[in-house]
Amino acid sequence: MSSFATADDGTPIAFDERGVGVPVLLIAGQATGMHGWGPFADALAQDFRVIVFDHRGIGASGEGDTSRYSTREFASDAVAVLDAAGVAAAHVVGHSMGGRVAQWMAAEDPARVRRLVLIATSAGDRTAQRRDPSAIADLLSGDRDRMLPLFFDDAWAAEHPGDVDRFFSRVAGRPALRGHFAASRDHDGTDALARIRAETLVIHGTRDVLTPLEHARLLAGGIPNATLLELDARHGLHLDTPAVEDAVRAFLDRGAAGLRPAVS
Repeated sequence: MSSFATADDGTPIAFDERGVGVPVLLIAGQATGMHGWGPFADALAQDFRVIVFDHRGIGASGEGDTSRYSTREFASDAVAVLDAAGVAAAHVVGHSMGGRVAQWMAAEDPARVRRLVLIATSAGDRTAQRRDPSAIADLLSGDRDRMLPLFFDDAWAAEHPGDVDRFFSRVAGRPALRGHFAASRDHDGTDALARIRAETLVIHGTRDVLTPLEHARLLAGGIPNATLLELDARHGLHLDTPAVEDAVRAFLDRGAAGLRPAVS
């Protein structure tokens, strides 16, 4: 059964945790529930205390005022989760919109973030290539057949139907879905990157059509202590690409010094 944190505006935020050790907070992407982390969270929980949560408006969390949704507000919710879990500081791993949220955490609450991992994410569209409108249309269609190729390789998806189902399944109303899309779309963390002091690993797929690779390169270039790892993968690489788990585990255990340079 989930536990609940209380956000600044009183909205209940549902979270779960598993494993023991150094805390790792996983921040999911746009309109994605905590259970979407699936085997990635399970694997990390073998060595870490893994904390996952439902963003406001998703799953068991309260909805709050959907007209005010922003990645900055979601970052405040994430800090509330750490408070409720009794965690002073955690490694923070964000995927997609979750990576946008994690940027605000690291920039504005630096004492709460040990090391930072940003997967398939962006500082915003202001200084980078804008996302493909047709890919965004597929994402917003709600049609799993259209969304699946944006995230996963066909063979992996066919072999892991349960993981795919958990990733795409969500409980959310239309106002919350619209609010999540607007929060992710309007995110602009470009000017905050220089304030991130946590050692950072940026991981991105070279075949990511939802967030072009240029976004990752700008992220890594804007964060003072960042390493970029480029992999032959799509947007859901944390699930279908084993090298992501290996890289994250190595980074959280030993830092980025042993990682190979980025490859195109």
